[in-house]
Amino acid sequence: MINEDRLWNRLMELGKIGKQPSGGITRLSFTKEERAAKEKVASYMKEAGLTVYEDAVGNLIGRKEGKEKDAPVVLVGSHIDSVYNGGMFDGPLGVLSAVEVLQTMNERGVETKHPIEVVAFTDEEGARFSFGMIGSRGMVGTLSEEELVHQDKNGVSIAEAMKEAGLNPSEIGKAARRKGSVKAYVELHIEQGRVLEEANLPVGIVTGIAGLVWVKFTVEGKAEHAGATPMPIRRDPLVAAAQMIQMIEQEAKKTGTTVGTVGQMKVFPGGINIIPAKVEFSLDLRDIDATVRDHVLQSIIEQAQKIGKERNVLVNVELLQEMPPVLCSELVQNAAKEACGQLGLDIFSLPSGASHDGVQLARLCPIGMIFVRSKDGVSHNPEEWSSKEDCAAGANVLYHTVLRLAMGE
Repeated sequence: MINEDRLWNRLMELGKIGKQPSGGITRLSFTKEERAAKEKVASYMKEAGLTVYEDAVGNLIGRKEGKEKDAPVVLVGSHIDSVYNGGMFDGPLGVLSAVEVLQTMNERGVETKHPIEVVAFTDEEGARFSFGMIGSRGMVGTLSEEELVHQDKNGVSIAEAMKEAGLNPSEIGKAARRKGSVKAYVELHIEQGRVLEEANLPVGIVTGIAGLVWVKFTVEGKAEHAGATPMPIRRDPLVAAAQMIQMIEQEAKKTGTTVGTVGQMKVFPGGINIIPAKVEFSLDLRDIDATVRDHVLQSIIEQAQKIGKERNVLVNVELLQEMPPVLCSELVQNAAKEACGQLGLDIFSLPSGASHDGVQLARLCPIGMIFVRSKDGVSHNPEEWSSKEDCAAGANVLYHTVLRLAMGE
């Protein structure tokens, strides 16, 4: 069994970095808060007896050698960046549990055939640049220099932020792993939903990760005086956008599996006595079935254009990023099921509605995930919480899952 107290204490300690007056955590990529968190995690990795380094895209990695140094590595981890005012478990639980797994192995003198690496991926969330999974994209070799032009709200690009962090954007290709170099990727994560809680179970095995698409809608009308312009002749893009957002909710509900979220909105010029000239809003659309998701998206776009014509406003739709659904491999799922059985835990399977770095890693190797119960299903929120006992249960399943993968052929 892993050291439950040590894992919990590290979670609480790391949770102090980037903590806001609200109680939430803001730890965006390539910031001083993220750097402080990386240094803290690196210290844990060294305590665990790992060889520690950062790759060309800033992924923090701790390595435990195997009996066969050239054997494909078993990769395990998550991320330590956060959304704005997020919680302390989303990401860090997976990284710190992975460190705990390897520290426990080293303390017991456990040797494995395959090397094992813990990774804290750079910018999984995408909160700063509205472009996520920078580290995992870099590791699989799909991150391009052209994509580093994405900017944060202050106009700082990913490339500029990387330079400030001491990284060279022109060398991101050096982070890419070759095919066959990774045996499998395993991630422990909080569920961020209520399925496990409803089932009264501490741990679940993930069957697949829903595919997401991020879209930006721009609606342009005409800015006019709020008092002098009669209602019938207005070209108000905000009213049109509000109608579109309501329509998005209705369309997403129809399938029973799709979820759609508008999380960002900007109104220009933003005066209290001015009819807006332009409105921008985001759409996050997800489904475990790409065909269903794409059908819903097409319907949303067609209806948005129809609303635009009816209200005499222009509607532009820009695709920000798209990720396909990914199935978790039988290799990892079976190892996790065996681990649950050994620990006397119910074997319970469920899909992931949230996206994770495994979506990218699936291009490189078999992937799998283990979920830990979330209190009230709350995530991306200061109230995010998983109990000490549930975190330990998940970490113990992770230990035996990784051990099986690293010992085998």
